[in-house]
Amino acid sequence: MGAPNVASKWTSLAPELLSVLRIVSALMFITAGTTKLFAFPPGAPGGGATVPLMSQMGIGALLEVVGGALILVGLFTRPVAFVLSGEMAVAYFQFHFATGGFWPTVNQGVGAALYCFIFLYLSAAGGGPWSLDAVRNKT
Repeated sequence: MGAPNVASKWTSLAPELLSVLRIVSALMFITAGTTKLFAFPPGAPGGGATVPLMSQMGIGALLEVVGGALILVGLFTRPVAFVLSGEMAVAYFQFHFATGGFWPTVNQGVGAALYCFIFLYLSAAGGGPWSLDAVRNKT
């Protein structure tokens, strides 16, 4: 098997790898919400408790859990990913940039910045072949 065959085989896996990116990102993203809502796994930053549900962080946590679950199964991927991308942009600029400057590695905003652009990509690309969106579109 020569290099061109390996390269063409690898690039042919792009749709499935889009689904893998969506699933893995969603699994990690959900834990950001469960940390704030249920103190699991570690508890919310600043003491390990939960956040009030009707606060900005509580609403963000709901978006992370519910939106993350929808992204995980690939249901309504495009609109949900667009909303979550916006949430992460707000999180970056309000909680990281405003308190720690521009650079994500300095202000601890790497996660927010990456999620923002991963979700922005998913809002354009969709959920991939391993998603409920793909199943719904076949009917």
